[in-house]
Amino acid sequence: MNDRSALRSRLLAVLGAALLLTSCSSAGGDDHRTTDGRASHWGKDMGAPEASAFMKVAVPESATEVKGAVQINPQEDIYLLSFVTDERTAVGVAEDLRPEKPLRTRNQDLPAPAELFGHLGLAEPRSEKGVRWAGVCPPCVGDSRRSGVQWIEIHVLALNADRTRVYMQAY
Repeated sequence: MNDRSALRSRLLAVLGAALLLTSCSSAGGDDHRTTDGRASHWGKDMGAPEASAFMKVAVPESATEVKGAVQINPQEDIYLLSFVTDERTAVGVAEDLRPEKPLRTRNQDLPAPAELFGHLGLAEPRSEKGVRWAGVCPPCVGDSRRSGVQWIEIHVLALNADRTRVYMQAY
């Protein structure tokens, strides 16, 4: 296994651990506790501007239904961003992330993801039929614009002929 593959494998393991960490909820629903009692929670007054700034992604001026949130976790915060735009712009946002593979349909037999986008009042992108995705480790692809971001995942869902929802998650 070369260094790049090893790094990618480690980052995917960290992503899985982060998703597992965020999936354990307390009775309150908005706070999550780790086994040592540390809590995660949704950042107050942290939304689309903060998520966009962390990901270094400009929300298109023509975008509508712009939503965002930041889940504060004991180890790594998770940034969520979603908006509706046209298909061409959505694909352009995905390409700007510099993924090694273009947007593609994801295997439908994956385990259920953590419920994150539900916090924004949206269905989880992986549960949507026809959604395409791409993921990228910015440091792995030499994207110095996003050197502080370990992983960005984008999901693109055509809503109709003119509108496409973009879901982005990063840590």
